[in-house]
Amino acid sequence: MGKNTGKIKENKTEKITYKQIKNNPEVNLLIERGNQVLGALGYTEHSVKHAAKVAETAGYILKRLGYGEEEIVLAQIAGYMHDIGNSINRNDHAHSGAILGYEILKDLGMPLADAAKIASAIGNHDEKTGTAVDVVSAALILADKTDVRRNRVRNQVISSFDAHDRVNYAVLSSKLSIHREKKLIQMDMELDDAMCTVMDYFEIFLQRMMMCRRAAEVLGCKFKLLANGNKLC
Repeated sequence: MGKNTGKIKENKTEKITYKQIKNNPEVNLLIERGNQVLGALGYTEHSVKHAAKVAETAGYILKRLGYGEEEIVLAQIAGYMHDIGNSINRNDHAHSGAILGYEILKDLGMPLADAAKIASAIGNHDEKTGTAVDVVSAALILADKTDVRRNRVRNQVISSFDAHDRVNYAVLSSKLSIHREKKLIQMDMELDDAMCTVMDYFEIFLQRMMMCRRAAEVLGCKFKLLANGNKLC
């Protein structure tokens, strides 16, 4: 019998691109199923549109900060796949999504170390249980938590909006800026004061913004949030 060295045996591996994941039928099926589940529960839109925006923003953050292509692609893939766990259940969706993501990427032949890094990012993106643990997870968190916009609200009856619907609907515009020389990541939002005050936004999304601050620190930056010109954090 051969001696067990305790080392992980890698299967034949290949570099997986963001485009491959974006066009992968299984990944897109899980994203859309998750979006249907959340729609039935009254949550905002979590479709492939949200997945692509998070992926591209995560890649943009690392590119602007001077990180290499390998980390940029991992962040894009993690961003696109981060919500696949919603296809199982909203509760613990980050953890179930991490497991699903790791198995999918392993089956596609991605190097296990890369698949594990993406799984960690997915598993840590929810503010209830996660935090930034490396640059890939930090980029994912910042990209996800700053995708706040009116057209993500699916409820068309304003009078029945809950707090999260009201806050998302109130966002008329938002912009994420990366200032590498100042080591600053800044989000600027314009809010409809008739729908939501600046303090309403801060109260609802305080935990998410604190998560963004931690993620920015992992990237060696400070995080600043401005709403209607007022600094919130």
